[in-house]
Amino acid sequence: MPLIELRGIEKSYQLGDNVVHALRGASLVVERGEMVAIMGASGSGKSTILNILGTLDRPDKGSYVLDGEDVSGRDEVELSALRNQKIGFVFQAFHLLPRDTALENVELPMVYAGVSSAVRRERAARALERVGLGDRMDHLPTQLSGGQQQRVSIARALVNEPVLLLADEPTGALDSATTAQVMELFLSLHAQGMTIVVVTHDLNIARYAERVVTFKDGNVQSDTTNEDRRRQPLSDEKNR
Repeated sequence: MPLIELRGIEKSYQLGDNVVHALRGASLVVERGEMVAIMGASGSGKSTILNILGTLDRPDKGSYVLDGEDVSGRDEVELSALRNQKIGFVFQAFHLLPRDTALENVELPMVYAGVSSAVRRERAARALERVGLGDRMDHLPTQLSGGQQQRVSIARALVNEPVLLLADEPTGALDSATTAQVMELFLSLHAQGMTIVVVTHDLNIARYAERVVTFKDGNVQSDTTNEDRRRQPLSDEKNR
């Protein structure tokens, strides 16, 4: 059974007097354990599809089955609980609390879930070890490099052991060398069985995925297997 099944997704937005059709009957299936890159120009629908995958937005039409459950008709309280239990988010901006340590930042999702402080600390420490920051747990974000801050945000996304990791331009604020390190971390998580969907405009990033799904005009334009994955190193294209 696939982890993700989107069928006939339509989504429109009202902008002033205009109606913007962000998605026009898009469908997407992602198997458990896959690493998929979603690409497309601005306005193609890729960001909208990510928001729907993360239950941050609702489709106007169509169905969304996540981990065997149809989530299309869930109310906001149910969706919030589902996000906390099953979905981890990594964004271009790290969204770390500046006065909290790395450990405390990673604990946050468990605070909202009502997990006891002792269990929170143990699980957050384990998540930081998993991303290679076991020796930086007591550091504040300002004491960490950009790549280390993104690793903290990845640890936070993993701490509740989600079934799905969604990454929206996760290396957009990083230089090429740090980008490669973060993408190697994603590959390591993928090798451990994590299902990962990465939205990116950068072909260099998409090369790390098994599949590349390209959106155009609110629908899937192409869905290809990335056979030359990681064959070419990250270039300076990202910074041009």
